[in-house]
Amino acid sequence: MNEAEPLSPEELERRLREIGEERYHIHHPFHHLLHGGKLDRGQVQAWALNRYYYQASIPAKDASLVARLPTPELRREWRRRLVDHDGDGIAPGGVERWLRLTDGLGLDRDYVVSLRGLLPGTRYAVEAYVNFVRFRSVLEAVASSLTEMFSPNIISQRVAGMLRNYDFVSEATLAYFTPRLTQAPQDVAFALDYVKQHARTREQQEQVLDALRFKCDLLWAQLDALHFAYVSPGLPPPGAFRPC
Repeated sequence: MNEAEPLSPEELERRLREIGEERYHIHHPFHHLLHGGKLDRGQVQAWALNRYYYQASIPAKDASLVARLPTPELRREWRRRLVDHDGDGIAPGGVERWLRLTDGLGLDRDYVVSLRGLLPGTRYAVEAYVNFVRFRSVLEAVASSLTEMFSPNIISQRVAGMLRNYDFVSEATLAYFTPRLTQAPQDVAFALDYVKQHARTREQQEQVLDALRFKCDLLWAQLDALHFAYVSPGLPPPGAFRPC
């Protein structure tokens, strides 16, 4: 096939899924340690504290995309994600549920929200994602969300492994994850259909593939930072969270 020819929608989806199979952070050594019960309480606290910044930044990146979507239908669809993460003022959203996780792990909520204990690698990776969605094309921004295609598997592993291996977590502590098992597939169905419809040229399709690679890379980079700081060699930088 001539490399300049567009891929079929089915082939584009196949290549997207190949990227996830190869690069999604389910394969990261820190992931295996976390779910396999090989971390101590302080290391799990460090993961939850740093991951909070990612969770709390998702509504900001989604709001920036809503502002650029051209139709009411698209804005309504993406606005639903804001409610999923920020809540509706009555039912808690994902950010609040994540704070309940950090509460359950014994972290001071004010300290978590202050972001004072963040690893620099976490901060840089998350801010790179927010800026990617803010400044790249709408097509690339939507495509970057497609790591959600692979999240139900990692969520199932995470919840089952942590409940089995850590006596300091409970189903209530991990309540963040339950709604994501239904929210993520709904998000994926829309985003995947969008990119398959709108990535019409080979150049656009390569942008979509690169956007997903970028997102996988920044998720991997966050775990790299955690592994270096809290596992091996175990060198948290100045100002970062230090487990008691």
